[in-house]
Amino acid sequence: MPAPLNLSAALLLSLPPLLWAGNAVVGRLMSELVSPMTLNLLRWLLAIVILLPLAGQVLRRDSPLWPHWRRFSLLGLLSVGSYNALLYLALNTSTPINVTLVGAGMPVWMLLIGRLKYGVVISLRQWLGAALSVSGVLVVLCRGQLAMLLQVRLVPGDLYVLMASAAWAYYSWMLARPTTEPAALRNNWSAFLLGQIVFGVLWATLFTGGEWALGKGYFTWSWPVVLALVFFAVGPAVLAYRAWGAGVQRSGPAIAGFFANLTPLFTALLSTAFLGETPHLFHALAFALIVGGIVVSSRR
Repeated sequence: MPAPLNLSAALLLSLPPLLWAGNAVVGRLMSELVSPMTLNLLRWLLAIVILLPLAGQVLRRDSPLWPHWRRFSLLGLLSVGSYNALLYLALNTSTPINVTLVGAGMPVWMLLIGRLKYGVVISLRQWLGAALSVSGVLVVLCRGQLAMLLQVRLVPGDLYVLMASAAWAYYSWMLARPTTEPAALRNNWSAFLLGQIVFGVLWATLFTGGEWALGKGYFTWSWPVVLALVFFAVGPAVLAYRAWGAGVQRSGPAIAGFFANLTPLFTALLSTAFLGETPHLFHALAFALIVGGIVVSSRR
């Protein structure tokens, strides 16, 4: 049973949304230079290079990873192979406001998968927290003006975001459930993450091959692309996944799902910092609603 939310867990779960906000901003800039599946594959290949000095022993023939290849293959498919690739694909086929709007349903996905797959009872307090959290995201999206929200039109490409959110919710629940893997593997974060990435890269390679076979693949060499790939590998990949996994283990996936809705707020703040946009009162209101949702849902 996860412990009640504390400061350390809150900080761990707040770091990934900040890095994912940067991922969305930079990913949008890269959308015309690198195709989505190729971008996803390259970032994770770099992540393997980063983790090899820390956990290369997990790839040895006698490693405890291989007897549990089915679990790690599924973890890699849901996270490395699917979640990030679908988000990059969505940034090519849908508007950023639509992507964020559809992704705001993450807490709901967390609650539903917990109930349907693992039989976790959903309390009224959790539903109220989800409503507050989603309301905060909507405030950011419509910039405090209801008329802007009414103008949003969903397109077929938004299905990618729905699929990505469901994959990430399932992945988070898998992280939190008891498993039979050895403690030496489960408690070594770099080895555990490298095991997921190795199997995930196999899926990402398959998807990238399909992208190029269909004539959809492209890559434009430049130093900005290289720097972006390094950022993707170090920040949204290694650091974010490490923090998210630790946060989920401490607080549970249902509560962690609410922190994902900090991403659009952090995106707005990054736009303020790097694009010179002026912060507004609705940013404070959105923050209050999102944090309120986290507090309400996490109380015992």
